[in-house]
Amino acid sequence: MTATDSVRPGRASGRLLQVDALRGFALLGILIVNIGYLASAHHGSGVEDPAFRDPLDHAVRAFVAVFFEAKFFLLFSFLFGYSFTLQLASAERRGAGFVPRFLRRLSGLFVLGTAHAVLLFPGDILTTYAVLGLVLLAVRRLRPRRAVSVAVVILVVVGAAYTLLALALHTAGGAGVEPGAATAAEAATEALRGDPASVVSAHLRQLPGVLFLLAFFQAPSALAAFLLGLAAGRLGALAEPLAYGRALARLQWVGFTVGLLGGLVYAHASFAHPGGAYQVLALGIDVVTAPLLAAAYAATLLRLSSGRFGPRLTAALAPPGRMALTHYLGQSLVCALLFTGYGAALVGRVSPLGAVAIALALFTAQAVISRWWLRRHPYGPVEWLLRVWTTLAWQPFRRRAAAPE
Repeated sequence: MTATDSVRPGRASGRLLQVDALRGFALLGILIVNIGYLASAHHGSGVEDPAFRDPLDHAVRAFVAVFFEAKFFLLFSFLFGYSFTLQLASAERRGAGFVPRFLRRLSGLFVLGTAHAVLLFPGDILTTYAVLGLVLLAVRRLRPRRAVSVAVVILVVVGAAYTLLALALHTAGGAGVEPGAATAAEAATEALRGDPASVVSAHLRQLPGVLFLLAFFQAPSALAAFLLGLAAGRLGALAEPLAYGRALARLQWVGFTVGLLGGLVYAHASFAHPGGAYQVLALGIDVVTAPLLAAAYAATLLRLSSGRFGPRLTAALAPPGRMALTHYLGQSLVCALLFTGYGAALVGRVSPLGAVAIALALFTAQAVISRWWLRRHPYGPVEWLLRVWTTLAWQPFRRRAAAPE
């Protein structure tokens, strides 16, 4: 091995293992959240699934709401912004035209996301990323301090807007769960258990509500996370995380206190007072506090990855993180085969604990598959397809045999 073959700590084949490990961790969290919506049409409707009313069912749903919901898509969004800076720097080093390539990448994400939303899971995030990516491209020259300031302003303004809306609802004395919510959830359950045409129709009926949630809750928060990732990428914060040890410790203290308190309020409002002014206020609180808890998760993982158990941790999480797009879509495909009429039609028949167990088993399988696949291929299959479209050039699908040293 020559000197030029060596890599910096935390890197493998020019990649940042910390980024891949964080992305793998975010992928697991997103699966634990999404599978709740895929396993029950009542989830998120404001009405309780009549099949699961045991204390254990309540405890599992509350645990996921406090620690997972509205947190892990933020971490994934942060990494999107961070990776954007790496792609931009790489294009500048090679003298390649970055803007046309990135626009093609966004168009590819939008097409994949649209198909994903219609065929597999309406709660798709790829189309949102494709649209917000245009904003990220426009502000790519923002300095780190300005990017952080804009992100904070977005979160505060959105949180304040929810607070004002909650006050208006409280004053009007209205709101609450819609009278037909239970009937609609039952109808959606039956439709999802039907044939493929029935499943697609059910997804299309769910899309308007999902789009409303994306536009007024997830999209602003995701954009803020993009900008925070942009700032961190400009600083190279994930390349040498130990250089930011004090900052990471502060993020843990703040995130695991303020962030968890916000998560508790969010979960309590979601289950105890769905659809009312209190839940709207809780959403505003969550907009501001969820990024802190997501940051605490990231800080903890970064500190662990730089410690004694770092190699084992990154070896477990980095491979699925490198194939995050393939696995994100694959998770929805497997869950659609399990829970809808595409396959076993188990929607409404698997308890919250069972759904979490399936998520953990599925992610474990994906981690094993990732290590096997990446020994033979440089990219995941969907990543390879998107890369071909982005570059408009054929990319190697299999790894070349290593040259003797």
